[in-house]
Amino acid sequence: MSEMEKLLPHRDPFLYVDRLETVTEENIVGYRLYTDKEYFFKGHFPEYPVVPGVLLVEAMAQCGGAGVNQAGVLPEGSLFFLATIEKAKFRKQVRPGDEVRFEIKNDRISGRMIKQSGKAYVGDDVAAEASWMCVVGSKEEM
Repeated sequence: MSEMEKLLPHRDPFLYVDRLETVTEENIVGYRLYTDKEYFFKGHFPEYPVVPGVLLVEAMAQCGGAGVNQAGVLPEGSLFFLATIEKAKFRKQVRPGDEVRFEIKNDRISGRMIKQSGKAYVGDDVAAEASWMCVVGSKEEM
């Protein structure tokens, strides 16, 4: 089992974070290398493949969730699901071969919700940014 599989319930092909570099109670930095083998490039768009913007937002949220789990901020076994996405902006295309750096900020965390914001970078360029909220609970509560 990979480190990300220990921190997230997601599995291939829907696991979008390769590794975490920095985790504090305030900030998380993680990475994903997008290869030409990604399933979504077959249809988005075959002649000019780009990572769908919504998947960049999902990747940022996964990075934030993995960081929260690694930091041990919530009880072990907590599940969290996207509830809102706000202020999403897409500024640069992410293409096969690009490594994306996710910089996530924990805006607020409680036992019932996680509020985060983040940016996805290719090099020094912002590719996407958004803020989101996840609801938190156990399997029994969800």
